[in-house]
Amino acid sequence: MRFLLDAAGLEGASDAVRLAVLVLASRTPSENGVVKIHTSELGRWLGMSASYTASTVVSGLRRSGVVSVETEKGEYREDIGLECKVLPLWAAQDVVGHPLNLAKKELATLQRLFEAVMAPGWKHRDGSVTPAGLIGTRTGRGAATDRLALLLLVLEARESGRVRQCGGTVDTRRGRAAATVARLLDCSASAGERVLERLEDRELVLRVRLRTASRMAHRTRLMVPAVAAAHGRTVADDVQEDRAEDLEPDFSDPDVTAGPSGVLETEAEPQVSGWPVTDEPDVADPDVAAALHTDHPHLVTPVVDLSLSGRFSGEGRGADGRRPGRACVREDQAVDRESAVAGSGSPVVEVGPLRGEKPTKSPADEQEQAGGVAAGAGDRLTVVGGRKTQQQGRSELPADLDLRVALAPVSWLWTKLNRWQQDHIVKAATTELAQLCQVLEWSRQAPSVLAGRLTSRLEETGGEALIARPYGWITRRGLVRRPSCSDVRCDDGARLDTGADCDNCANVVHLRRAWRVRIAAEVDQELPGLDQDARYREIEARMRRHAETEAADLVARQAEAREREARRVAARAEAEAQAPVERERAAAETAVRQTVACEDCGRERSAGLCEACDHRRQVEALIVEAGLLAATWSADLTDPVAVAAVAAEVRTAIEAAIAAEWAEFKKIADPAALEAAGPDAVEEAAAHNAMLTAESAAAEYRHEALVMLGRSEDARAEARKAYATELDKPWHQALPDSDDAQRAATEAAAKAQTRTAQHLLAVRLEQLHTQARPEPGRPAPWAQRLPDLAARPLDGEALKVIA
Repeated sequence: MRFLLDAAGLEGASDAVRLAVLVLASRTPSENGVVKIHTSELGRWLGMSASYTASTVVSGLRRSGVVSVETEKGEYREDIGLECKVLPLWAAQDVVGHPLNLAKKELATLQRLFEAVMAPGWKHRDGSVTPAGLIGTRTGRGAATDRLALLLLVLEARESGRVRQCGGTVDTRRGRAAATVARLLDCSASAGERVLERLEDRELVLRVRLRTASRMAHRTRLMVPAVAAAHGRTVADDVQEDRAEDLEPDFSDPDVTAGPSGVLETEAEPQVSGWPVTDEPDVADPDVAAALHTDHPHLVTPVVDLSLSGRFSGEGRGADGRRPGRACVREDQAVDRESAVAGSGSPVVEVGPLRGEKPTKSPADEQEQAGGVAAGAGDRLTVVGGRKTQQQGRSELPADLDLRVALAPVSWLWTKLNRWQQDHIVKAATTELAQLCQVLEWSRQAPSVLAGRLTSRLEETGGEALIARPYGWITRRGLVRRPSCSDVRCDDGARLDTGADCDNCANVVHLRRAWRVRIAAEVDQELPGLDQDARYREIEARMRRHAETEAADLVARQAEAREREARRVAARAEAEAQAPVERERAAAETAVRQTVACEDCGRERSAGLCEACDHRRQVEALIVEAGLLAATWSADLTDPVAVAAVAAEVRTAIEAAIAAEWAEFKKIADPAALEAAGPDAVEEAAAHNAMLTAESAAAEYRHEALVMLGRSEDARAEARKAYATELDKPWHQALPDSDDAQRAATEAAAKAQTRTAQHLLAVRLEQLHTQARPEPGRPAPWAQRLPDLAARPLDGEALKVIA
């Protein structure tokens, strides 16, 4: 509950929104994490109306980002049906060590707790009635706040029903119980007092005044009677308690109480809380003041037996019963024991519990740190035994979620480290997480795997308390992987990705056992008659020699692998060094190729083929392709004359279309602009226009060929077969004439007809290409080719070279 309430999206949210998050979390199913609930039902759990829940609570849940809400709209567009998922609760599933990683039985227990505290009550159809919870009948203004307060008090209460109250000096006008409620709800002390009064009016909580032997007024206890009754106890047992029973260190020291969502800390916790303190010097209500006499821990032997004393404060200070020093004693002097010499105060009284302060050091600390001084709290510098000054470590785990989950099993050891050690452990854990991400198939599983490794290492050790050197244990034993074989996924004989036993380790064990059996058989054959001890020693000696041979072979293979890696690195370096040379060579070849004249028109510096000639070649290829496409359905493929006639018609049509397009272009173009562009530009434009026209015509002929082939007898036969096959399927046999069956059969027939047409077109095109492909012939002799080459004119650059 504390983890959910501390979510970033709930900062500044109303108590109704915060309680709604907890209610949805309690009703979350373990299978899919989606809670389906009506808005009115959620409002009944909160004690609010359905309209307020739909307009305010649901919108607040959306703004928080903690809960994803999918809604079903009502008649007036209001939210009536909700599908909610508590994102932090669902994201924490299968994350080892996460406080929200709840099992199914824990979710069931959480739901039972909410039902006992704030269930709205139901009347079932069979006439049975489920009664409301403790505060289930509380509705209206402030109902969500009261329900949330009672829930948190129930969670804070012990088996006796007693709630640990906040420590330090509090507002004397409100009381310590009100300040405790205010701290749980994160509100002001006055608001906490009003909530506490409303809960008292319903007899859900009680403020019980303790009795003392001197009949003086003592502090008040905050009790939840329902919790005490659930554990078979009554509040009257605590009302009759004597002061001597109040010496339990768990309850007497107000400094060890919990806040709304903090971790209990008893060592460096300041006694003065962050709540407002009045300026009045007098304390009117004794139950809001500090204890009359601070209870001593069990490790300190009391000086005077309480059963024989008159319970005056001065009796605990020594045998002579002197009075405590003045409140201002030594207040203007340093605390350093080398310079702090008080002339007017008692030598015992330096900083005492009567002044509402905790001592900087206990006598046990002084004995343990005889060579050093500890100063400050939190991030303070510590000098121990004359060693170098070190900064005390952080008490909280790193903020990164992966590191927090991975290091959760050693959170107690984390508090024992200094800053330097914590930083190095963070680096080591980050490195190990990166290695696990490379090994695991799902990288997000790495934190939980590392947390499981630390947990198993702690179980081997026997617990955190047995670890004398936390830094060395974490870095050298906890975080490191201990492979039992050569597989990178092996850790202590188990697979990191699956958690099952490592197959490679089992294979290694099998091989070793097989070698032992083989060596034992050899010994029995070569040295028969040996006694048991001699036979065992001989087997072990041969096993050692075999292990040494395997180790030498492993070293040789590792050396060979290193040599191969070195050769690969050298080859890679050589290739990287050769890359610039290859790039320069390619650039030079490209520059030379750019100087070559066009093969068709002879234009200089055209890289062998100018743009206009390239377009002309593409146009010629498209015209030929269009002619073949038209011939696939309109001519006899075995008659070359018919095919040629169709191709000629297509060529004439496409050339006419090209001429028409160019004439239209000339009409809309500016003649002056064409003349200024030059003849080369005009020629390139005409070639480009012809290519676009030919592409469009070829696409039209292809579409026409597919349509005509789709009407062929073969395509129709395939369509009929597909239609009948679809209707014969089991789910259409009951109603073959239904709209769905006819629609599915028609779609199947159309697809089959299209596929058949495409297949027929591909086959016929391949046949035409084969027929049109000329047979390879022998090239003409040079005596016949040289006169033709000599008759070709030379370009300008060749003339310059000859000149």
